[in-house]
Amino acid sequence: MQKNFKLVVDTFSDVTDLIGSWADAEFWDFGQHVANGKLEPGAVYIIGREQFTLNAPTIIDLINRNVIRVVFSNPAEGSETQLRHCEQLGIVELIKQNRMLIITGGDAPSDWAALFYENFLPKMLDYKENSKAVENYQSNYSLNRPYKFLFLNGRSRRHRQQLLTRLQPVLDQALWTNLDSNMGPIKLLPEHYEFEQFSTKNIAIDKGFVKHQLFGKHSWGDVYLQAEPYLDTYFSLVTETVFDYPCSFRTEKIWKPMVIGHPWIAVANSGFYRDIKNIGFRTFESVIDESFDQIDNNQDRLERIAVIVEDLCQQDLAKFLQECYTVCKYNQQHLEHLRGQVRKEFPNRLLNFLTQYNFNE
Repeated sequence: MQKNFKLVVDTFSDVTDLIGSWADAEFWDFGQHVANGKLEPGAVYIIGREQFTLNAPTIIDLINRNVIRVVFSNPAEGSETQLRHCEQLGIVELIKQNRMLIITGGDAPSDWAALFYENFLPKMLDYKENSKAVENYQSNYSLNRPYKFLFLNGRSRRHRQQLLTRLQPVLDQALWTNLDSNMGPIKLLPEHYEFEQFSTKNIAIDKGFVKHQLFGKHSWGDVYLQAEPYLDTYFSLVTETVFDYPCSFRTEKIWKPMVIGHPWIAVANSGFYRDIKNIGFRTFESVIDESFDQIDNNQDRLERIAVIVEDLCQQDLAKFLQECYTVCKYNQQHLEHLRGQVRKEFPNRLLNFLTQYNFNE
């Protein structure tokens, strides 16, 4: 790849593995990098969320004095959550003024200097545990399943809390979780549905957000796939991170049922289904009324989703599973294709992005 500028990359940035061979230098501690006199004036710095958060005043000062050019790499966040993080860091105006750039994992406002990267999709099959789970699911596939749907909820968000309350009449037919006492009593999956390293036998979990108690040092614990919860349910009710904000942000939550081949209903922003179709995936519109995706009013959209879930619970779900099979297999194959494509295309997309905002001069 041809470039006419120096590139310095945060070792722990989410995109380092994609552009590492293209970097002129790396750092793992930006504060020490500056203190040790290794700062490269005029260079483009790609800085991840942790190092940016720890060194925000220094980085903003260097930008304001035109010492370095900065790309904030934060593709693990997007849409509403990305906006909130940037507001907390005090960098929104710098992004709008094109004085710093951002790599984001979801849709961004049209006046932002932002490069979208589908962060979660390519990672799902990087874990051998997940590939094993896919094989297990395919080998033990059955139309006879004890629970009707899988409903996993982590951090407290209003749409999750409302849906947990709204679906109380059918929760006894579901495998479901609540990892945040702000939404009600903590509810974990039965022990045999979790990986051994995430056992809860000896953990006193009572209140707060208990994800870190459950997964410990495995910060990506919730991205691992275990086949059994999917084998024992007919569909996934996916409560995505973003619901109220009118921009899509796809996380590991939607890619998990995609990877394993499980039918799904997404509880997300208006237009989420439209956007996922635009990148080549198929949905289950032949068996589910997905018109809720076009409902802008959040409460109305949530209510319509709840009604659809209740209706499905009254149907012949073995037949439903058969009718969804072709779409599930297609999505599995398309995800595998996109997995390689998004990684392969990213370096050139980044170079074009830097060129667009004159960061390559």
